Amino acid sequence: MAGAIASRMSFSSLKRKQPKTFTVRIVTMDAEMEFNCEMKWKGKDLFDLVCRTLGLRETWFFGLQYTIKDTVAWLKMDKKVKKQILDEKIYCPPEASVLLASYAVQAKYGDYDPSVHKRGFLAQEELLPKRVINLYQMTPEMWEERITAWYAEHRGRARDEAEMEYLKIAQDLEMYGVNYFAIRNKKGTELLLGVDALGLHIYDPENRLTPKISFPWNEIRNISYSDKEFTIKPLDKKIDVFKFNSSKLRVNKLILQLCIGNHDLFMRRRKADSLEVQQMKAQAREEKARKQMERQRLAREKQMREEAERTRDELERRLLQMKEEATMANEALMRSEETADLLAEKAQITEEEAKLLAQKAAEAEQEMQRIKATAIRTEEEKRLMEQKVLEAEVLALKMAEESERRAKEADQLKQDLQEAREAERRAKQKLLEIATKPTYPPMNPIPAPLPPDIPSFSLIGDSLSFDFKDTDMKRLSMEIEKEKVEYMEKSKHLQEQLNELKTEIEALKLKERETALDILHNENSDRGGSSKHNTIKKPQAQGRRPICI
Repeated sequence: MAGAIASRMSFSSLKRKQPKTFTVRIVTMDAEMEFNCEMKWKGKDLFDLVCRTLGLRETWFFGLQYTIKDTVAWLKMDKKVKKQILDEKIYCPPEASVLLASYAVQAKYGDYDPSVHKRGFLAQEELLPKRVINLYQMTPEMWEERITAWYAEHRGRARDEAEMEYLKIAQDLEMYGVNYFAIRNKKGTELLLGVDALGLHIYDPENRLTPKISFPWNEIRNISYSDKEFTIKPLDKKIDVFKFNSSKLRVNKLILQLCIGNHDLFMRRRKADSLEVQQMKAQAREEKARKQMERQRLAREKQMREEAERTRDELERRLLQMKEEATMANEALMRSEETADLLAEKAQITEEEAKLLAQKAAEAEQEMQRIKATAIRTEEEKRLMEQKVLEAEVLALKMAEESERRAKEADQLKQDLQEAREAERRAKQKLLEIATKPTYPPMNPIPAPLPPDIPSFSLIGDSLSFDFKDTDMKRLSMEIEKEKVEYMEKSKHLQEQLNELKTEIEALKLKERETALDILHNENSDRGGSSKHNTIKKPQAQGRRPICI
């Protein structure tokens, strides 16, 4: 992984600012930095400054890479920076571009939040290559929708985790970390030599994705050159030696330097860690554990904050409900009091009317008795008197009935008054109960220098040779096979995700805009052989037959 990161660090531009200084722009995966360099600075001065700025301690894994005259080269530590320049392009399939973009968004914005990351929040971001955008009939909104869908699945990943997942995907790209050189075989056929962290690969000039043959580092015994002729000797002596010619002696020197550096890293990764590396790994584990504890603490605080907000909302809701109940109780009480007052007033009036009627009835009775006692001498007077008596009796009867009816009505009003006062008493009791309820419910607290067995090389005149010790090659081969199996198992889920997205957007692809690399990538995918780790097995599958390019 670290070796792969090294090949991604490159110059982006070089410009003069003033007579004694110039500016160099360094581009990494997720950062772009400018450094003011003195005219006399050498490669090591700039490299040390970059490492200090990025906080790199495992400096032996890294280097500064640039391109000059269509040739990829590494910045030489003992030469002046001003004499060395750059450019680099890597083919990336559309589905992998979307997945890489989603991890880049996770690293920049953190967890997805629909209330914050609304439609159009990626409109100003350049996340996809123009080649991919032009290849499909899809609007920017459609691309954003697919990127956001995967971005939402990365919830909970810290920035360093998202960056690590980004690198894991990037390192599997066919052209990632590969330095290409134009060569010719004995027959004069034009070929490409690719050098990367896995070994040496021979490509057809029209196909930089799939090598025709590969030489893993653990199967190479010696690499050397004499003048423009370069020789690769396999560990198995029964396999023919592969020879090719480059255009310039300088290119052979560069190829050998890359081979030595990549092979050293290959061997270093498979040897026991030095004390310094062990200390660095221990510090890295402690830092990882600290960050994990910090994330857990933040998660607990966030959970507690969310629970507190929910409790606050519930209390506010209950308080509002209690206020509404109290308002309704007060209104009911006021209505009860008004009703009681009206009933009391009406009962008093009715009682007075009843007394008045009773009094009139008594007076009528007295008048009747007086009339009966009066002697009427004549029949006419008697008849008239009887008629008056009869009328007085009817009137007295009617007054008695009206008095009785008024008395009953007064009793009914008294009963209604009693019931109204009882309702008033109950309303006051309920209001008292509401006023004495606790406002906040009880809450339960939430617990809240290299080893002596490193290969050597020698330079004699115009010839340079580099020998690899084969004492541990068989063991390394077994380890590599084991690593490949484990790697393929881990990447199975990722491949399923990429295939799913590829199926979704395939219908929108514009076939006439496909580049040669797109067609090659699709053919490799259909054959199931697009992975670097599949192509690295080819020499083993071919057995001990002669190499023919």
